[in-house]
Amino acid sequence: MTIKYTPDHEWVQINADGTATVGITVHAQDALGDVVFVDLPDVGKSFAAKEVAGVVESVKAAADVYAPVSGEIVEVNEALRDDPSLANTDPLKAGWFFKVKLSNPSETDGLMDSTAYDELLKNS
Repeated sequence: MTIKYTPDHEWVQINADGTATVGITVHAQDALGDVVFVDLPDVGKSFAAKEVAGVVESVKAAADVYAPVSGEIVEVNEALRDDPSLANTDPLKAGWFFKVKLSNPSETDGLMDSTAYDELLKNS
């Protein structure tokens, strides 16, 4: 299981079954503050990489959640829809947003590893 990151502060867990789990990073949830609503994509819908796939709203702001890779949504986190605060309390596990079946697995090569993501945060 490999975890990669985007410049838009999403994390992507690449799974052995050809899917990827997507959520927002600790940095993103810190910047947003208390998450109060999430708009998750519909299962079965396909997205191109970098296309808006959802929205996260907090007491401070609303932000788009981008599809970090191209593919079809195969599952959404209904627990997150019911309790959006999971994006704050456990953003890297219980607070995941959706799972996507990768249509072009090589797109994950363009995502950052944790070292590159940490460097991005230091320089922003």
